[in-house]
Amino acid sequence: MQYKYLIWSGTAVLVVLAVFLGVMTSRISNTATNTNTVSFTGEGKVFAVPDIAAISFSILTEAKTSKEAQNQNSDKSKNIVEFLKNQGIEDKDIKTTSYNIYPQYSYPRAIPLPLGTETESLRYPEYYDSNPKIIGYQVSQSFEVKVRDLEKVSAALDGLVAAGANQVNQLGFKIDDEEKLKNEARAKAIADAKIKAATLQKQIGIKLGKIVNYSEGGYWPPIYYAAEAKLDSGGFGGEGPSVPTGENEIAITVTITYQIR
Repeated sequence: MQYKYLIWSGTAVLVVLAVFLGVMTSRISNTATNTNTVSFTGEGKVFAVPDIAAISFSILTEAKTSKEAQNQNSDKSKNIVEFLKNQGIEDKDIKTTSYNIYPQYSYPRAIPLPLGTETESLRYPEYYDSNPKIIGYQVSQSFEVKVRDLEKVSAALDGLVAAGANQVNQLGFKIDDEEKLKNEARAKAIADAKIKAATLQKQIGIKLGKIVNYSEGGYWPPIYYAAEAKLDSGGFGGEGPSVPTGENEIAITVTITYQIR
């Protein structure tokens, strides 16, 4: 019985040691993989002329009642949508981004105390009616429209105001198939990082193993112009504003980490 006990105890100890050694070996291996590495950063840029204009504008309507303000706003909205469709812009490219109704208040005003003569009333302080009153309502509706024919951007800006838009807030030029250009920039960035990796191998005589990490960041801003519209039926006047599209830059930076063999 003593021999059997010793055998079982010895077996248990060997199993524990084997597990311990396996864990330690794995940790050492992982540590080596994580520490014996080198990283390379590459950058890729693609330039393209924008093919879409995005215009943000708003309609502001004031009236004595909420219903009246909404009805007037609806009429203006229909005129604007009709104008845009006449410019060849499709329904999918006309979007309401916000719709709000705000009460308009009359705030307290100073009222002199009724003290008989005008001379006496000037000697005493004034009092206020502390209860503001609702005197009307304002409806604010904001839109974003995409103009795919860039030759019509100037006419669209001018016509929006004439059709009823009170504010033309912003004009941005974008690229429709931006993902394709991002892929192009990414391919250039990866190639740039790999060239740096190959150069370092030759310079210091190391051997690179498998890729153990990859990360990327990007920067592809649209070009924006402020577009301040005149609030009259004349719009911008003349043939509309000059709006050069410029050129957009799409840049991607990648970092590739290799294991050193």
